[in-house]
Amino acid sequence: MNTAVFLAVMAAAVLHAGWNALLKIGLDRFLTASLIQIGAGLLALLALPLVALPAASAWPWIALSALLHIGYNHFLARAYRHGDLGQVYPISRGSSPLIVALLSLLLLGDRLSAGQWLGLLTLVAGIWLMAVRGGHNRRIAGPLLVDALLTASFIAGYTLADAAGARANQDALSYALWLFAVNGLVMAAVLAVQRGPQVFARLGVHWRSGLAGGLMSMSAYSLVIWAMTQAPVALVSALRETSVVFALLIGWALLKESVPPLRLLACLVIVAGAALMKLS
Repeated sequence: MNTAVFLAVMAAAVLHAGWNALLKIGLDRFLTASLIQIGAGLLALLALPLVALPAASAWPWIALSALLHIGYNHFLARAYRHGDLGQVYPISRGSSPLIVALLSLLLLGDRLSAGQWLGLLTLVAGIWLMAVRGGHNRRIAGPLLVDALLTASFIAGYTLADAAGARANQDALSYALWLFAVNGLVMAAVLAVQRGPQVFARLGVHWRSGLAGGLMSMSAYSLVIWAMTQAPVALVSALRETSVVFALLIGWALLKESVPPLRLLACLVIVAGAALMKLS
């Protein structure tokens, strides 16, 4: 992986951690995720005149990705009913790169060297190490594990769909902006059906956080989509999950959260994995 792509994915990881820290606004996880995606969708709609219409071959991937995002939000919200952020986030985000690595080899023909596989597995092991003692519930319950792994499967699904779509479109920015616009509209429709139109009044008071989080989310994933057109999807997928390290640093520096020794060790393992992938 060249340095420009590596730095782009690291920037995406920082942005991803940033909007997660920003949006501690008292809403449930599904509403928070919907707020972010609707905010990103509104911003993307404003930017659409600046980019070309995606190629016909890209639209099926955009549609599939939007549907997979619904499943992702659904199972993520279910997982948070059984466990807290410190367990659900590492399991779901840490498991998806393994699924992506296996499927991208079969579906996209992306191959990794032995050193890249070693780096990927090391990084994933570090993220899972965070989950072992990451939450207030020390034991990882069965329902939590099932829902977190289903969340990981949907993350892997939309990651692969977007990699294929952006490569087919041959214009990562156009693909990303149209994806966010469509996804925002779909999530607004799903939210209206599930919670009723009155839910938008509840979200309205958080519009500043929604737009700020949406901007960071859109910027982060647009960088990832571009990177997936330049490097193997599995490497990009794994490296973006270094966001857990940046989230921990933000929590420590800005929110005055403690960093237990085991979580610090997990961060070091994740950094070692990222370095192996960069150098291999």
